[in-house]
Amino acid sequence: MRRMPVTDAFFLLNETRETPMHVGGVNLYTLPRGVDEQEFLRELGELLRQDCEMRRPFGERLRMGPLGAAGPVGWEQDAQLDLDYHVRHSALPRPGRYRELFSLVSRLHSTLLDRSRPLWEMHLIEGLQKRQFATYIKAHHCAIDGVGAMHLTNSMLSASARERSTDSPFSRAAADAYRARLAGNGHRSAHEEEPAPQDLLAVADFLKQQFDTAGNVAGALRRYKDVWFGRGGALSVPWRHVPRTHFNTTVSGARRFVAQSWPFERVRAVAKALDGTLNDAVLAMCAGALRRHLLAEGDLPAESLKAMAPISLRAEGDVDSSNAIGFITADLATHIEDPAERFHAIQHSMRAGKQQLAGMSRREVELYTILTQGPMALATVLGLGSRFPAFSTVISNVPGPRQRMYWNGARLEGIYPASIPFHGFAVNITLVSYAQSLDFGIVACRRSVPHVQRLIDYIEEALVELEDVAGLNAPPKRARRRSGD
Repeated sequence: MRRMPVTDAFFLLNETRETPMHVGGVNLYTLPRGVDEQEFLRELGELLRQDCEMRRPFGERLRMGPLGAAGPVGWEQDAQLDLDYHVRHSALPRPGRYRELFSLVSRLHSTLLDRSRPLWEMHLIEGLQKRQFATYIKAHHCAIDGVGAMHLTNSMLSASARERSTDSPFSRAAADAYRARLAGNGHRSAHEEEPAPQDLLAVADFLKQQFDTAGNVAGALRRYKDVWFGRGGALSVPWRHVPRTHFNTTVSGARRFVAQSWPFERVRAVAKALDGTLNDAVLAMCAGALRRHLLAEGDLPAESLKAMAPISLRAEGDVDSSNAIGFITADLATHIEDPAERFHAIQHSMRAGKQQLAGMSRREVELYTILTQGPMALATVLGLGSRFPAFSTVISNVPGPRQRMYWNGARLEGIYPASIPFHGFAVNITLVSYAQSLDFGIVACRRSVPHVQRLIDYIEEALVELEDVAGLNAPPKRARRRSGD
């Protein structure tokens, strides 16, 4: 049995019918010229169902002890893997708009994965207009995180429209070929990141590392404590001054999914003009949209919304780790009306959060995260997640391929992530940078945030507002319309 880390088991422990703990996403493709759609998709389906040695974790199922998800938990090979169950072919009803696609994805993203099987599904979806098709994949968060999912996506894609793969993207062969491609591009193997403790020449460094770990984490916890006594400066932490809105409620199991793309250069121009980072601009777009939404609903609180902003701790070349993430709490400054002031308040908050983790190793950040986020798991188990929300929402930015990519000749048009709402935060915003776009996927509780599609328009309005205060008054390239449901 391959043991599951405690940080991964967290997602199993907190899963209920109302809070499915899988992540996923929609990839949108255009068929190659001249191919027959039915034949092309049939061949892709056969490729996905290929009988082969599977990469982790797609050929493994859960193995639990007498305490269930409370541990110990591990992975074991599934000797009866049924690929016809995991790989499914669907057709959209006419007229095959994005609205119909996102309605289907909303339903698929609402259902729990079967814990008696490997924790993933792949849906091949036909029937879209303009000779397009889509895939929707979901996998349990205990098995994969956003960056890991992006590694899987990258492993099945090519920069050449002529290249064809004969290996399933879920195969060990495809994973090995992808590792070799990364090594050829100068990425080190994850196993080369740190010296092994048993190496005699590394013993002194290893012992020093243990001492430094305790010191670094203790220092971070002291700064965390200072925030609660009003001495934290711009640093934000979970639970402190998190206002109550209709986002911070108990969620149902039903989901709504919407998506949209914005030009990468348009957002980067705002960041540059306001002397910030791309992520600062993204957070400011989302903050402006959430502020508009709450104003429209008569629910804007006097205190600012706070967002959990995941950061990747994954070592370069690491394609195997299930989860390698830490968290920063970002102050979204939604109480500030002026968009420029709001942008700089967000910027200062993010700088303080990054400074809190600066100089810490991956293991130290993971330990700090467990100590500071652990109470959230306890609150969830006790049914108190919505009464004492740790933050208002989640906004996550995952880097994707920066060039146009193809899957066996089909041009990839967009990568739209679908993540997890939870008790206490009913809406989740995740985006992927791909080619010349930023592709947003928004998932919300269908009952708590029934008009989530309006956030798409509000994000556009917030971006225009930022362009105005940044002096970028030329007519912009608007978002490519993808919203639906």
